[in-house]
Amino acid sequence: MVQPGRRQTGARRTPPRRQPRVAAPQDLVSLLARSVREVETAVERHRVTPAVRTKFQVVALLVREEHTRVRENMGNQARRVELLKRLDKIGTTLAQTAVRDPGLLALLAEDAVVSDAARALKNEMLRSVGIEPAPEATPTVEAAAGSVSPERQVVPRSVVSRQLVTPFLAPDFSSAPPPAPRVRRLADWELLNPLLRAFERAEGGAPACMDLPAPAPLRVQRYRELMPHQARVVAAAAAGHRTFLLADEPGLGKTAQALLAAEAANAYPLLVVVPSVVKINWAREVGLWTPNRTATVVHGNGDTVDGFADIVIVNYEVLDRHVGWFGDFGFRGMVVDEAHFIKNKTSQRSQHVLDLAKRIRSRTIRPLLMALTGTPLINDIDDFRAIWQFLGWIDETQPLGELMNALEETGLTPADPGFYAAARQCVIDLGIVRRRKIDVAADIPDRRTADLPVELDDKVGRSIRAAERDLARRLVARYETALANRRSGPVDGIDTDLVRKVASAELKDTATKEAGENVFSMMRRIGQAKAGLAADYAAQLARSAGKVVFFAKHIDVMDVAEDVFERQGIRFSSIRGDQTPTSRQKNIDAFVSDPQVAIAVCSLTAAGVGLNLQVASNIVLAELSWTDAEQTQAIDRSHRIGQTEPVIAWRIIAARTMDSRIAELIDKKAGLAARALDGSDEDVWSSADVQHEALVALLTDALTTPAA
Repeated sequence: MVQPGRRQTGARRTPPRRQPRVAAPQDLVSLLARSVREVETAVERHRVTPAVRTKFQVVALLVREEHTRVRENMGNQARRVELLKRLDKIGTTLAQTAVRDPGLLALLAEDAVVSDAARALKNEMLRSVGIEPAPEATPTVEAAAGSVSPERQVVPRSVVSRQLVTPFLAPDFSSAPPPAPRVRRLADWELLNPLLRAFERAEGGAPACMDLPAPAPLRVQRYRELMPHQARVVAAAAAGHRTFLLADEPGLGKTAQALLAAEAANAYPLLVVVPSVVKINWAREVGLWTPNRTATVVHGNGDTVDGFADIVIVNYEVLDRHVGWFGDFGFRGMVVDEAHFIKNKTSQRSQHVLDLAKRIRSRTIRPLLMALTGTPLINDIDDFRAIWQFLGWIDETQPLGELMNALEETGLTPADPGFYAAARQCVIDLGIVRRRKIDVAADIPDRRTADLPVELDDKVGRSIRAAERDLARRLVARYETALANRRSGPVDGIDTDLVRKVASAELKDTATKEAGENVFSMMRRIGQAKAGLAADYAAQLARSAGKVVFFAKHIDVMDVAEDVFERQGIRFSSIRGDQTPTSRQKNIDAFVSDPQVAIAVCSLTAAGVGLNLQVASNIVLAELSWTDAEQTQAIDRSHRIGQTEPVIAWRIIAARTMDSRIAELIDKKAGLAARALDGSDEDVWSSADVQHEALVALLTDALTTPAA
């Protein structure tokens, strides 16, 4: 949030709506501290009952809410700092406890289901300290088929009004031709895995982009005109194409393409599902690109929804409350922004998106379905599955309709040498659109990443290096034990196969290990240790080169940076995941528009997608991502259409630690999207591979270098 003094830039903060408190907030914090100790003790004793899991989740929920309330709505700075420290300590205990039990770790996910028992316990805990809980929405609609849990359903009044006065929204199947029976040559073949592997095995020089029509001149308003690559997608929609995986590199204007494709296809009413950080911006873009259309943004229970709007914009986090009326509303199009958010098909948000798309297809003949993401592949090639299923190209087990027909027409099977190239082209022709900046927007200045090594010579730095040595010794001991117990003969030098197996076992055990450092906790500690140094460098850049975007993965690193900027008298905006959309947008606007706001302190997960921060050309990456895709997304908040200066991303690397090793691996293994989508010959690696390779390198070095 924007800071004058501590947390403002001139934009007024809107306090969250909460019931008046009749007890001091310390009472709740004390209760949370006691409760988390009880959970911790139960986990240590291996007595994790359903009641313990419920209490763990409730503590996590209340810590988040209280952290937001204290940070945004408490005027006394000393008291606020004290409470935030106590809440952060509780949060740390939650995280450390969750590492010991994967079931608890899942409860920390943003899309974790909140059970009725958890809601009841939460209300009970609040009342025990004199806080009256805010009333919750009562479910009014039966759970939709295929949902993973009962939906906390609400139906906004204006939506009911629209349904009463617009009976034409009822589905009309009269124009749907009956499916023609066909003999399936490939009926007995397993096809989904070969289709995915076809993208892994793409030959060099084989980019992934469907044939698009020639662009027609399209001036939206007096001073706003589409670029040729954008106009091609709109022309394809106008020509009747209805499914798109719009995977242009970040910064090439996918929002405008989607809105104008919907206009060309007359796909109204249109549902747009987006990350919360960009839903206000989507409403603004509607006004810029399709000013003749009305947009409504769904907040919370949807009390302010305009049921007669052409475009309904909702964020993933509240989708579960609205899928009931969404499914019956009569949408003729659906856009999913940052579609890689649905890659985990077991998550609630992914299942809701897939179910809604299925229901829209069941009511509308050839609806417009668009998945927007500059990084469709983050972890591995299977990230395609949920997106393809959303678009209706496949289901859980096989290709569908158009794709199956196209595969049949190739005359090939997975046993034939030419199948993979032909199958890849069949998928691309269904609607994959991938363009690179270098090819379609050559006027965007270059970008580069520069590493800045920093020395951690203080007590914390020495502790980190000692912890890394302990981890290496543990790996060596594990290796030597395995070597002594195996039955095969001796191996000259280091057994590289065994090294990789030991690293895999260590990575697998990380989630349940009760003591000792692991690769994840070490990277977290390194991020905390270099936070102040990264902030100092960002401050120097802001004074000498203008506006700076500062990215961090963890809240505590952002807090340290903001304290540094405050002490140095530098005004900044804070863009975090726990802000209200209105508050977050004010902070974004302040950074973009106010020349006195020098730095945007951004959460990598909350601000790494969808934002336009091209007012800055210098980016500081205070912590490393596990994937090149996540790092690229952050850099492309500034490196996008409209940028006039070369963009430099300054990556702060802790020298002589695992940090530098991880940085090298990320750079080396950045080829997933490049091979699958851009026709590169680079190797395909995932984030799990990077973690594994870091342990392999650590163990190999320890076996090669004699102990000091």
